[in-house]
Order: sequence, then C-alpha cells, then structure tokens
Amino acid sequence: MNHRPRKRFGQNFLHDQQVIDRIIASIAPQPTDLLLEIGPGQAALTEPLMASAAELHVLEIDRDLVLQLEKKFAQTSNVTIHACDVLQADFSMISDHRPFRLVGNLPYNISTPLIFHLLRWHNLIRDMHFMLQKEVVDRMASGPGSKAYGRLSVMTQFRYSVTPLFEVRGESFIPAPRVCSSVVRLEPLQTPPFEVGSVNNLERVVMAAFSQRRKTLRNSLRNLFSAEQILTAGIDAGQRAEQLSLSQFAALARALPYDAD
Repeated sequence: MNHRPRKRFGQNFLHDQQVIDRIIASIAPQPTDLLLEIGPGQAALTEPLMASAAELHVLEIDRDLVLQLEKKFAQTSNVTIHACDVLQADFSMISDHRPFRLVGNLPYNISTPLIFHLLRWHNLIRDMHFMLQKEVVDRMASGPGSKAYGRLSVMTQFRYSVTPLFEVRGESFIPAPRVCSSVVRLEPLQTPPFEVGSVNNLERVVMAAFSQRRKTLRNSLRNLFSAEQILTAGIDAGQRAEQLSLSQFAALARALPYDAD
C-alpha cells in the first residue's frame, strides 16, 4: 500500500521481513485466538496474523489507511477493521467481553498512555506483544534504584509479567526513527504480587511519589501521609520514590483509607 507516513500519528512502518517473522514467531498465533492489532499501518503484521486463521480485529486511526485496509481485506472473512482512536477504544466491546490477545507496533507518542489505558482490561487480556521505544520497555522492566524505574514500572509490574524479547534497529522502519525499538511480551498475573487493598490507592501513592521523584517521601507524599504514618507502614520517610520496591508501595497503599476501585 502506498501511503505517506504522517508525523501526527507517529507512523513508522515496519518493513524488515526478518523482524516481522521474529515477531510472529514470538506471538505464535493460533486459529482459536481472538487477536486485536493496534496500528496495523501497511499490514506488515496483519497479513501473517490473518494467515493463522485467528479471528483478527485491527484498530486504525488514520482514515486513509482504514480505506486501504478495508479494500485489501474485503474478501477476508476473519479480519474486521475498526476506525478508531485506541486511547478512546473500549476493548471489552470490541472483543465482545471475550479473552483476547493484543499485538501492535505502537506509535511512540501514545505508547505510555496506551499502556495505562489498557490496565483496566487486564482481566480480559491473555497477553500483549508490542513494539515500543526501547526506553519505554526499559521503564516497564526496571526495578528500584534504576533511573528508568518509575510509575510505569510499578503499575505495569503490579498487573503483568514483563519480558523484553529483542531490540529492533531503526533501519527496519520507513521512515527510520531516531531511537531504538524493542519488542516486549506482557502477560497478566493471575493474582497481584502484593495485596494493596485498593488499586486506586496504589495509583494515588505511586503518582504522588514519582511526580516529585527527587524529593524524599516525607515531602512528595505529604498530602497523603505524615512522616510518622510512613514510618508506621515500615518505610523510611527519608527515602525517595525510586528506592521503594513494589511491596513497599503496596504497604503504603494499604495504609490509606480504602478507596473503592
């Protein structure tokens, strides 16, 4: 398909067949799968996913690409095209409340907000295989003490097992991005690694702590806790957010009055 990549949609089209094959092998799509592909672009992944005979739904925001995809897959019974903004999409409606697998070469400009958007459907998601900016994958997988460790790390690891798979060089795309990409697998955890009482409370604590990550918890969390309350939760109020483990964030979440999710 001929299509000029549009900066406003963050379009970088994958064309490296070796990378495409490696991604499809990592996904290992089966005929019984319900697959949702985000940002199909020029159908580099869509065609091999379709060939697996899985039920495939593709979500595309670019109307010109939607028209091209509809024409390309008009005679294909297992592919449904959705013209939509994935940041506004209701994935439970698209999947008809059935468990689904997610795939996508995600635009860099929406990758982080999209990951947070998807957290609400973790109970329906079987797994996710995404191409992301390497920096984002590093943030997802990082642990305490790392500069990459932050809100995305904590909230992703609370819901998912994070497995970076392989890196992809810029030359594999048209146009070539100036940053390195990585493919990552996210698998929902059957049960959270720690009891938090309320996920809303966990989000409140993590957001407050990392919004002022250079400050100590005594200062960054002052609107939620006194220094004595932080200490009562078993945590040194002189620490910074990047020093806390997921279990310590969970302890702080439990210390807040219950906030229904």
